[in-house]
Amino acid sequence: MSAADVPSEAGPLPAAWDAPPLDPELSVVLAGLGDAVREPITPENLAARQERDAAVRPRPTVRDLQADGRFEVEELRVPGAPGGPDVTLVSARPTGLTGPLPLLYYMHGGGMITGNAWSVLPRLLREWGLTLGLAVVSVEYRLAPQTRYPGPVEDCYAGFVRVAEHAAELGLDANRIVIGGKSAGGGLAAALALLARDRGGPASIGQLLLCPMLDDRDNTFSSRQMAGVDIWDRTSNATAWQALLGDRYGAADLPPYAAPARATDLSGLPPAYVEVGSAETFRDEAVAYADAIWRAGGRAELHVWPGACHGFDTFAPRAALSQDARDARFRWLRRVIAQSGAGQDL
Repeated sequence: MSAADVPSEAGPLPAAWDAPPLDPELSVVLAGLGDAVREPITPENLAARQERDAAVRPRPTVRDLQADGRFEVEELRVPGAPGGPDVTLVSARPTGLTGPLPLLYYMHGGGMITGNAWSVLPRLLREWGLTLGLAVVSVEYRLAPQTRYPGPVEDCYAGFVRVAEHAAELGLDANRIVIGGKSAGGGLAAALALLARDRGGPASIGQLLLCPMLDDRDNTFSSRQMAGVDIWDRTSNATAWQALLGDRYGAADLPPYAAPARATDLSGLPPAYVEVGSAETFRDEAVAYADAIWRAGGRAELHVWPGACHGFDTFAPRAALSQDARDARFRWLRRVIAQSGAGQDL
């Protein structure tokens, strides 16, 4: 069953329509964001936005991440894809835990054009590492447009293979690896699951897809409905996909490893957790992806958070909706890890 077989559009938009209402707490927070944050990314301002992101979101050091000894953190350099550069992985775990530990292999967000492997770790370690006794490996994949497809996903795959093959010496359990990511990282996690299946690569026990960036065609009903409204709208989305794909943008034969919504076979994948907001650009492509997994006989848990925009829990971490979302992710992670540890069939 293909994600493309599930209608990605609900017909033409009516002459007048309203976007789904934002959650009241999120609405207050978003109203206070500056115009610079809400300004869409375009090819013309992309370089400036990349520079600004690096300035306002400085990369924490290993010492910062160690948090006065609460966490063990190490930067690893592993071989990349054949002919490609080495890949940097940031490996972290709560101090004092003895292995082998379950692992979250994580891809950061940022539309494939911004972000880094270090900045996402404090929250992942605090929310999941400490509470679940979980190790985290975050991937510093190369960004577009400096590196186009397939560079980023190949970086993620090379790191995944290396970590799985050397799990024992890293104190990790190769039989309890969850792959995951948010936004662009969610799309890369979905692509990684497809790539590992098709190449006979390492197995994972689950894929955590948080507001995943899946469809380069940028033409779902929600993409058009939320144009100019969502914090990440179809203008920014098109800019990011063009940066990643270059001349292949919009190509009819684009591989699913570039845009997982293009997949024609979603069978044989690890169980998926798919999360999206009702008031965000990626709503319909995420729902379609979960539905296509079910139609292919797979397992998916889908959450559509009412009134949530893209990245809602980042902008409003204390909102009740954000807390509910974090609780649901935690429960899913705890369940798949426990089931794999008990040797149950997922």
